[in-house]
Amino acid sequence: MNHYSRAIVITGGAGFIGSHVVRLFVNKYPDYHIINIDKLTYAGNLANLDDIKDRPNYTFLKADICDFETILQTLRRYDVDGIIHLAAESHVDRSIKDPFTFARTNVMGTLSMLQAAKIFWESQKEPWKLSRVNADGDEVCTDCRFYHISTDEVYGALELTDPQGIETPFSTKASSAHHHAYGQEFFTEETKYQPHSPYSASKASSDHFVRAFHDTYGMPTIVTNCSNNYGPFQFPEKLIPLFINNIRHRKPLPVYGTGENVRDWLYVEDHARAIDLIFHKGKVADTYNIGGFNEWKNIDIIKVLIATTDRLLGREEGADNDLITFVTDRKGHDMRYAIDSRKLQRELGWEPSLQFEEGIEKTVKWYLENQDWLDNVTSGDYQKYYEKMYGV
Repeated sequence: MNHYSRAIVITGGAGFIGSHVVRLFVNKYPDYHIINIDKLTYAGNLANLDDIKDRPNYTFLKADICDFETILQTLRRYDVDGIIHLAAESHVDRSIKDPFTFARTNVMGTLSMLQAAKIFWESQKEPWKLSRVNADGDEVCTDCRFYHISTDEVYGALELTDPQGIETPFSTKASSAHHHAYGQEFFTEETKYQPHSPYSASKASSDHFVRAFHDTYGMPTIVTNCSNNYGPFQFPEKLIPLFINNIRHRKPLPVYGTGENVRDWLYVEDHARAIDLIFHKGKVADTYNIGGFNEWKNIDIIKVLIATTDRLLGREEGADNDLITFVTDRKGHDMRYAIDSRKLQRELGWEPSLQFEEGIEKTVKWYLENQDWLDNVTSGDYQKYYEKMYGV
């Protein structure tokens, strides 16, 4: 019999953000039993977790979050008192081509997780609390918690009113010289939902279900909305790892439209730290925005990526600028996302640890030092997907 103080399910734990959260929790909390549930679709990769796969407090379960009976059995088997729900289809381009898959996973999968948690946690001696015996033989009671990770894309889009950049109203110790805003409006926790893509619509729906389970049944829930993540172990359909790989191989860099679209960027390990903090100290039924406190135009990011990758490959900085290839903009491409994370900074003391340029340096180094990982995930079907998606 184990005597873990908590048992926490992390869904999507073999994916990009999920693997960083799993690693952090397994290493930081040896008295927690961490159960990683992942279906291992195209972006799920157990190689992301090779360094912790044999830890005694780690269990992997290959399962679909839409499989309600398996989820319920898992919660009962391990006496799960916490769920960190990251599993999702998460690429806008894919959602445009296949919205049904996004609705199934992001909406019905979340509902499956919520209903299983409701049934198990409501059945306890005291609803929403789980009792277990600790290593000293004492019975301890833990508050249950369902933490749902979402996206800033549910808020819709902001106007690019200041294309040359203006002084931003907030900053952190990690703010860089390139620290300005491209408009005067920002996404806050009170911003009305206005999703534009099938992906963001599916995430908005799942967010509403999570809040409804609190409001209707009293389930202790938390929702966070994050900006664009980057860093190690990201599947190379997203801009940064895709372009690092293409620069490495001297392949075209497909840029949508004119490259003027603006996003806020968050280093994935900083996001994992925020998830840890919010899971343990966040207010039940509340919402927190998690962002990098910076805005970058896509074209400016690409130029930083080229200069950094060229330098680390021993090439002249900017030698690969000729790879930039402008392609037809995607349907419904939102112009600007800019997230205000001051609530999280103010209430829980979190802020990013790295300047964006520092994070890019670490990220490029990781991909260049782990080329076997990159080559493995970009083989086979990935090539067909890439050609179909970008046509270059």
